[in-house]
Amino acid sequence: MFGPVGILAAAAETDPEDVFAVTQKAIASSLKLIMRADDSDGIMGDAIRALLDIHADTAAPAGVSPTTLVTWMIKFQFENECDFFTIDPADYAPALGDKGIARYREQLGEIRDNLGPVSEFNHDKSALEYNDQRLAILDRDVDAIIRTHCLNPENAAWLHDTARALAEIGEYDLAIDWAHRATYFGLSFQSETAANTWCELLAAHRPDDLLAARTDVFRRWPSAKTAAKLHADAGNDWPTVRDDVTAVLAASPADAVSFTLDVIGDLRAAWEQAHELPLTDIDVWLDLIKKYEKIDRLAVLTPLREIVDAELEQANARFYKTVARRVKHMRTLARGSDQAADVDAFIAELRKRHNRRKRLLAEFDRAGLP
Repeated sequence: MFGPVGILAAAAETDPEDVFAVTQKAIASSLKLIMRADDSDGIMGDAIRALLDIHADTAAPAGVSPTTLVTWMIKFQFENECDFFTIDPADYAPALGDKGIARYREQLGEIRDNLGPVSEFNHDKSALEYNDQRLAILDRDVDAIIRTHCLNPENAAWLHDTARALAEIGEYDLAIDWAHRATYFGLSFQSETAANTWCELLAAHRPDDLLAARTDVFRRWPSAKTAAKLHADAGNDWPTVRDDVTAVLAASPADAVSFTLDVIGDLRAAWEQAHELPLTDIDVWLDLIKKYEKIDRLAVLTPLREIVDAELEQANARFYKTVARRVKHMRTLARGSDQAADVDAFIAELRKRHNRRKRLLAEFDRAGLP
C-alpha cells in the first residue's frame, strides 16, 4: 500500500491537481476497506495517514475551491462511517483562505447548534472540541488555546497539552511555564511525560536551566531512562551529578546496572554492580551475561545456573525449551575448561530433581544434554 502512496508523494510537486484528485479518491476507498479489514499491524492506518498528509499538502497548489474543500472536510469528520482519523484545519488554511476558514467555522457552528445534549464520549462533540483547539492554534490566540486545551487545571495531561499548543505558536516562555506546572502536578506518568517536554523546551530556549531541570526530573522519577537523559544533557558537567545518580540508582539494581551497561558503557563496572547490589532482574542479567561472556566465558556460569534454578522454581512448560537451550549454552561455554564437569553434574542434578517433569526431560534430550 505504501508503494502507490510513495508515487503520489513524489508527483505532488509537479502535478498537484491530479495528485489531489487521486489522493481524495484513495482516501475514500481506503476508509471503506479498513472498516472491513484486519489492520492489527497498523500498515493500512499509517498509509491512510500518509494519504491525508498528501491531501492537505496539495490542496492549495491544486487550486481546490474553498467551498468544495470545506464540504469535504465536514463530511470527512462528521459523516464518515470510519472515525479513526483526524484532519487538521490548520493544514488546510493555505487552501481555504480567510473566506474558506470563515465558512468552515460557520459549518462547525451549525453542527454545534444542532448537537443537543450528548454524552462525554460523543464523536461529534469530540470532533468539535478538537477543531476548537486547532483553530485556536491557527488564530495564534493564547487565551483561546488555554481555554480549549486546559479543560481541567487539575489534570497533568491537559496542562501538558496546553504547553505543547503554546509551543506550537512560538510562545515558548508560556509553554515552559505550563510544562513546568504539568511536571510538578504529581508523580503520574502524565507528569513524567510533561517533564520531558519541559526539558526539551529548556534545551531549545533556556539551555542554562536544563541541567538543574534534568537533575530534578531524575530525582522525581529515578530510573535508567531518566538517568540516561540527564547524562546526555549534562555533557561536560556529568561529573558534578554522577555520584548522586549512582547513589540514587542503587536502590533499583536493574536500573543501576542497565544504566552503567548501556549508557556509560562500562561492562566490567556493570558486572561488579550486578554482584554488589545485588541484581535479581533476570532480563538485565541475561543482557549483561551475553556481553560479559565475550571477555570471561566461565564467569557467567554461576549467574546462568542461578537463572536456570529460578526459571524452574515453578512447573511451567513454557520455559522448558528455553531452559534446555540455556543449559546447553552453559556446556558450550564450559567446554575444555575445569568447569565442564561441574556443568554436567549440574545437569544430572536437574534431571534428578525434576524427574517428574517429563516435558522438561524431553527438551533436555532434544537439546542433546547428558
